[in-house]
Amino acid sequence: MSLVQFLKSKVFFRQIAFAIVGVLLLIFFLRWWLGYTTNHDQKIEVPNLHKMSLNDVEKRLDELDLDFIVIDSASYNPEYPKKSVIEQDPESGDFVKEGRKIYLTLNPSKYRDVKIPDLNGWTRRLAETHLKSIGFKVGKNTTWVPDIGKNVVRGLKHNGKQIGLGDKLPKNSVIDLILGDGRG
Repeated sequence: MSLVQFLKSKVFFRQIAFAIVGVLLLIFFLRWWLGYTTNHDQKIEVPNLHKMSLNDVEKRLDELDLDFIVIDSASYNPEYPKKSVIEQDPESGDFVKEGRKIYLTLNPSKYRDVKIPDLNGWTRRLAETHLKSIGFKVGKNTTWVPDIGKNVVRGLKHNGKQIGLGDKLPKNSVIDLILGDGRG
């Protein structure tokens, strides 16, 4: 039997029909199986977790059969309670399936510590600008010491105590300047 005769035979057409039916059955079975195993029609709305503590988050997500992972701590935000949720992914109002992990970013318990720079010999203007740029606040309680340089930094104070090079203070701390009076 030649190839052309085989392609025109009933046996060939029957085999093609069996193959098409088999592929269609496989497609319908896979669609049903995937829908069943992936909980296709299930929707759980993600709650708003902002400003909640980790204990409250855990209770709330356990009720909904959701999990969470703490991925990071952001910069300290005084508007949020310490160690509370600042950001979440997926956002509140999104729909997820049971067992989904919610990724949380927490508010640290305080501002991060910043190393005190060496400002000795700097002018008041430069020192104030630099301190503000690295996250400190410059206080109004300036101390004057006898020195030949007027408005030249001769030290720094925090809460009335002199601080030295390399000390660390929390960001947003108030630092007072010790300046030369220009009379030597």
